[in-house]
Parts: sequence; structure tokens; C-alpha cells
Amino acid sequence: MIATPQQLADVLRPVKHVLLDFDGPVCSVFAGLPAPEVARRLREGLLATGAQPPAGAEGQCDPLALLRLVSDARPDLTEIADAALAELETEAVRVARPTPGGESVLHACARSGRLISVVSNNAGAAIEAYLAEHGLSDYVVGIFGRAPGDPSSMKPNPRLLLEAIETVGAGQEHCVFIGDAARDVEAGNAAGVPTIGYANKPGKNLKLATAGAVAVVESMYFVAEALIESRS
Repeated sequence: MIATPQQLADVLRPVKHVLLDFDGPVCSVFAGLPAPEVARRLREGLLATGAQPPAGAEGQCDPLALLRLVSDARPDLTEIADAALAELETEAVRVARPTPGGESVLHACARSGRLISVVSNNAGAAIEAYLAEHGLSDYVVGIFGRAPGDPSSMKPNPRLLLEAIETVGAGQEHCVFIGDAARDVEAGNAAGVPTIGYANKPGKNLKLATAGAVAVVESMYFVAEALIESRS
């Protein structure tokens, strides 16, 4: 189930544009400011404005899932909630934990002449802040975070992937997406792009493979090595 170095190199050989998820492959966004705390502060922020979060919000510990819930149940609160979450995400990335091998993938793309775009359900401002803080901005040609005020743009919707592909101009056959969740694989499939699954937790390898990942890895270092080995 886990890809061999040769299998990974075969997947990456035709690739000119790497589409990279953020939370997982690049860093653990909520490692320093935990997701349940972010969700709690998002709820409290809504209450402070006089807005009443929808039913079910109190038990939601995933801030992105909470944003979806608010948007579905109270569309009038979507923009306020999205902006508040973007601020919290930007705070969180200041104490995020870099993923081992994540930075190596960015370097390997540069060394092998490949372009890289970050495509994420997180806010673009938070992604920009993290990359700038870690001196990685110049390695990335585009950042495609969720559309402000529009949680429906988040994966598994392929919208962000398609925007990244169109912006760079490389056809789907020359692209690959790297993500750590089944929804990433689903978005890649919908966009016509093969997806490499990053299984950073026990049990994820099966979920990613079942969703249709063309290869599954347990370390981003393996991706970095294969990018160098498969360069033309």
C-alpha cells in the first residue's frame, strides 16, 4: 500500500507543477494553538458580536468544520465567521509545527525545475504568513486558500485546484496534488489530477488508498527524494 521509491518516481516523472496541501504536508497548523481552542474562540467571537451560533456548534472542535456549519445554518454569519477564523489561523501558524520533510519538498521542486502552488482549505493570509516567517515564499508561485467568505470553495470541491492549474497553465497530465486527507484525494480526482496521499497518522494509509490516491507515503522526505530522482 505504501509506495516504493520507484513507484513514487514514476508518478512524479511527468510532473511540472506540484499542488501542495498546507495543513499536514507543510506544517501542523494547530500544533501550538490547538484546533478545539480555535473553535472555542471562534464561537465566543460570534457571541461577542451578538450573533448566536447554530445548533451543534458547541460540540464542534474542528474550526473548519465549524465554519461550514455556521455557513450552512446561518449564511448571514458566514463572512464574519470566515474573517474571524482567518485571524485565528494566522495567529496559529506563528506557533505551527513544521512537517518533517515539508520544506525539503519545496527545495526539491526548485532543484528539479518544478513549479509549486499551495492549495488549502486554510485562509490564504495564514499560508502567506507562515511561508514568509519561514523564508519559503520564493519557492511558491501561487497560494490558493479558501475563497474569503465562501467555505463552499473548500475541498473536496476541486475549485481551488482548478484555479491553481489554470493560473500556472500546466495541463492536468503534468500536475500532481499532495494531501493528507480523503477529501484531498476526492478533490484531486474531481479536478482530473493524480493525488499522492501523505499518511501522517496511523490508519490514514488505508483511507487515502481507498479514496483513490495513486501513491501513499508516510514521510514527506520520500517525496522530496523522488522529486530529485525523477527530474528530467
